[in-house]
Amino acid sequence: MRNKLIILATVLAAVAVSVLGYTKVMARIGSGSPPPDAPLAQQADLIRVYKSQRRMVLFKGDTPVSTYRISLGSAADGGPKQREGDEKTPEGRYEIDWRNPNSMAHLSLHISYPNPADRQNAEAKGLAPGGDIMIHGLPNGWGFLQNMHRLWDWTDGCIAVTDQEMRDIWARVPNHTPIDTTP
Repeated sequence: MRNKLIILATVLAAVAVSVLGYTKVMARIGSGSPPPDAPLAQQADLIRVYKSQRRMVLFKGDTPVSTYRISLGSAADGGPKQREGDEKTPEGRYEIDWRNPNSMAHLSLHISYPNPADRQNAEAKGLAPGGDIMIHGLPNGWGFLQNMHRLWDWTDGCIAVTDQEMRDIWARVPNHTPIDTTP
């Protein structure tokens, strides 16, 4: 019995090291080339995130142009992000302020969290507000999971979609697009 437990522990450790190694290698390889921008008529001018519904909608004017099912921070239902490490997804008005084609996840669009009010609230409590909140695909090399990633909230506060959806979002969302997140 003891030998079986040792073998099982060894196999589990080898699997864990292999998964970690695979993830690190794929993170360095990157996402590949980002897609070209969509035609102006197909680009969004507003993103709305409905946290409780795990849904993100791109709008052109008042018309929805794309809807995505999303995963959020693992503590997303606990209210708005308040500090670094709380694993909550921000709530409020932000914008997409830069993009990363070489992200650890399949492409990423940065959300301008923290805004001045977020920073002031965190500092008043003696906390760091955090940052690096993104809309992103799956970690590089894990795209085969596709829709399975929606079975639970797994990010540190980001908004996650499938890799193919991220390519669509990347093409349709220019920098400085406003993003509203609601409970």
